[in-house]
Amino acid sequence: MSKKGRVLVAMSGGIDSTVAAMMLHEEGYEVVGITMKTWDYANVTTSKKETGCCSLDSINDAREVAVKMGFHHFIIDIREEFGDYVIDNFVEEYIAGRTPNPCVLCNTHIKWNALLKRADALECEFIATGHYAVINESDGRYFISKGKDKKKDQSYVLWGLSQECLKRSNFPLGKFTKSEIRQMAYDWGYEDLSKKQESYEICFVPDNNYRNFLKHRDPSLEAKVAGGEFIDRDFNIIGSHEGYPFYTIGQRKGLGKAFGKPMYVTQILPEFNQVMLGEVDDLLKSKINVGQINSMKYETLPNGMECTTMIRYNDSGALSKIYPDHDSVFVEFEAEVRGVAPGQSAVFYDGDDVIGGGIIQASLG
Repeated sequence: MSKKGRVLVAMSGGIDSTVAAMMLHEEGYEVVGITMKTWDYANVTTSKKETGCCSLDSINDAREVAVKMGFHHFIIDIREEFGDYVIDNFVEEYIAGRTPNPCVLCNTHIKWNALLKRADALECEFIATGHYAVINESDGRYFISKGKDKKKDQSYVLWGLSQECLKRSNFPLGKFTKSEIRQMAYDWGYEDLSKKQESYEICFVPDNNYRNFLKHRDPSLEAKVAGGEFIDRDFNIIGSHEGYPFYTIGQRKGLGKAFGKPMYVTQILPEFNQVMLGEVDDLLKSKINVGQINSMKYETLPNGMECTTMIRYNDSGALSKIYPDHDSVFVEFEAEVRGVAPGQSAVFYDGDDVIGGGIIQASLG
């Protein structure tokens, strides 16, 4: 065994995870590659070609690199555990009128658990992925920090990782930019890989049309929610819609009706099959309540701490103060933020460091 140890690397077949495996191999780790089959494209109706992390081409790409580099590679099927938890939750959240983030849920409850389980079975001390983030340690606690490439930073979707997960994780790409990673692939003789495009869609919604996915997943859903009402902030009926699960907070396009001025989805009322519309200023909120908290940098989140809170992926963040209360956190923004969507994640930063995060339960003002 290598003096640096044995590391299990999650390889999707894309450039990031592949270069991560190469880097660790070059650094002297004993690398074991693993590709997780999370979804079967045949389970959803789409005209889009299989190009995501679960496609046969991607699995073959990962295996080919492992063979060339001379390390073991395994494929594991976690479709059942992934589907039961991540996909069922995705559907349930939309039916509840919320907007989920399945990548956060997968990282927190599925991917890392699956990796650690296989790492133990394969006698790997560490696991590694191709995420653009950094793991740091202070006073015996491990925490995520933003990666060097702020445009690619993925710390937002990793807030739910436990101390045990972080202690055994390695993110080799965190101190590099995407362009540097592409150059590495090219320099190692993988020209095609260096030019490989990346997918931004949810793996089980390859055409990025979650409406069609929901309808396919539950064929009776469309009939159940058809004929709902658009209402204004005074609860006046101003039109009809296709069903509340097919709309998200902040949505402006695809409302199916002209109102004479830009209108946005500001609230979803599932119990009445109603979607409230308003103008852009109606999306502004000053306070939110966040649940399912994971404290990362500190054992408990400091009461009244000033921090930056991100309420969506690629959000620039907003200055705020946090007030923990048992299993939830009350967040008060210095200036109003736009488009708070229950079901999305709120992640708290001290500079570049993630101090914790949770799921947005409600906006309060």
